Amino acid sequence: MRRYELMLVIRPDVADDKSQAIVDRTTRGIVTSGGQIVKVAPWGRRRLAYPIDRHREGSYHIILFEAPSGAIIELEHTLLITEEVLRHLVTRVDRPTKVTDGDGSEFDELDADDLPSGLDEEDEDDRPAAFIDESETEAAPAAID
Repeated sequence: MRRYELMLVIRPDVADDKSQAIVDRTTRGIVTSGGQIVKVAPWGRRRLAYPIDRHREGSYHIILFEAPSGAIIELEHTLLITEEVLRHLVTRVDRPTKVTDGDGSEFDELDADDLPSGLDEEDEDDRPAAFIDESETEAAPAAID
């Protein structure tokens, strides 16, 4: 299972108990589809960067969860048809794997793909040298006043 973060922006005119019911219904949907809730953090009411459906504020909620990738499609479909949700965003959270050293200390394991290779996209030797035909690049004489 992968770890995801869901940000919900709920309409400001929705009562707090109904807003909490939407968050509970969303977390229940994640659990029934085989997921697991890690953390739920209500951020409260905040001003939006731009008006959405004539609303200038929204109630923000962040849900951190682990779920199979198939559950995300069902979750997004449910959030799209929920009228009280102004916007939602599901992002995948990459988390490093903890590795135990021989002496018992833990550190984050990095994949080979995470490390920079030190090479550019193309090797410098493989690129053809750019030749400029001087007849095409004649500069206009400077105007002297």
